[in-house]
Amino acid sequence: MSLIRPLQGLRPKPEFAAAVIAPPYDVLNSEEARLRAQGRPLSFLHISKPEIDLPALTDPYDPAVYTKGAENFQKLIDQRVLVQDSQPCYYLYRLIMGAHQQTGVVAVASVADYNSNRIRKHEYTRPDKEDDRVRQIDALNAQTGPVFLTYRQHPEVDRIVNQVTATTPQYDLSADDGVRHSFWVIDNAAQIETITRTFDSMRCLYIADGHHRSAAAARVAALRRSDGGDPVTTVHEYFLAVIFPDNQMQILDYNRLIRDLNGLSIEQFKQQLSPAFEVAAQPRIYKPQQPGEFSMYLAGQWYRLRIKPGLIPLTDPVRRLDVSLLQDNLIAPILGITDPRRDKRIDFVGGIRGLAELVRRVDGGEMRVAFALYPTQLSDLMAVADANQVMPPKSTWFEPKLADGLVSYLLK
Repeated sequence: MSLIRPLQGLRPKPEFAAAVIAPPYDVLNSEEARLRAQGRPLSFLHISKPEIDLPALTDPYDPAVYTKGAENFQKLIDQRVLVQDSQPCYYLYRLIMGAHQQTGVVAVASVADYNSNRIRKHEYTRPDKEDDRVRQIDALNAQTGPVFLTYRQHPEVDRIVNQVTATTPQYDLSADDGVRHSFWVIDNAAQIETITRTFDSMRCLYIADGHHRSAAAARVAALRRSDGGDPVTTVHEYFLAVIFPDNQMQILDYNRLIRDLNGLSIEQFKQQLSPAFEVAAQPRIYKPQQPGEFSMYLAGQWYRLRIKPGLIPLTDPVRRLDVSLLQDNLIAPILGITDPRRDKRIDFVGGIRGLAELVRRVDGGEMRVAFALYPTQLSDLMAVADANQVMPPKSTWFEPKLADGLVSYLLK
């Protein structure tokens, strides 16, 4: 089986693309999605967040939600807003956010290679979130949310990307958040063969974002495998993905907010920092400048924290991460939060919101102290995945996000 292969994508007709495109399902809550989709009957939010078309306060995991999503999906197909390509194609998907630009190959990736860890993971998944995606895929008989993969940059892929993106894109539009989305179709047989062969020559791919979507696709494949069929040609043995080169990926900081000081006064708390950190007050808002450096906002004051070098376990790909250094040397031993996955005293804020969001929530009294981190590096993510280990929760925040609705993968 090939690592990746082309697909007959289900896509909006160009005249409908701007009306269909929507944020990914997991970045909006139900109320935000309801507001965003208001007056937009073609928005993909009616498929990815279909509770917005049911009575307010409907449980998003109610069986009626998945049924409604399937009805809305079929309606866009019946109206020919979404149309399936007549032959398998690869696609190119370019995202531009400010000065940052990245272009990925849209493909379907092998479930077998996911199961064998050739498509490598770096996060644990939650069963309830997996169950939700399994039910969504089953109800729609399609995968609508692409998994965000990355690979080590390859000149042969670059060559084809440069050829194709020199032509006019099929879609070229800007979303509500200002991110520009451009999309090209690759239907040339020679280019398709080269892409397939080049990716087959790669040692592995890495999941950047979409662990629950890929895990759910593997579960759906396992459930459907019992019905028979050749795994090489059976559509459920692959999952929808957009695959970006590592040299174009952008990871932002993923910051921490804590509700209290674990019974300590401000002075007691600051005194407990000195064994592990060099602490320096800052005259203004401060953003970490390098690995091993953190910023802290406490009682209206910014501080720079630097981990003492002897505390960095350089040979351990997980424990040397900045998120681990902060957790192991401050959040757990001083603030008493040993399980950041479940402890309600800690919250996480993606760097896209900026450090002003940390100030707002601390100054507003909701939180007591905030920590900003230097962004995790992609090389660190790859090292963790290569070691078959997992990163701490909320280690990476990728931007820009893939939109929903530009291409779906039918499992029929």
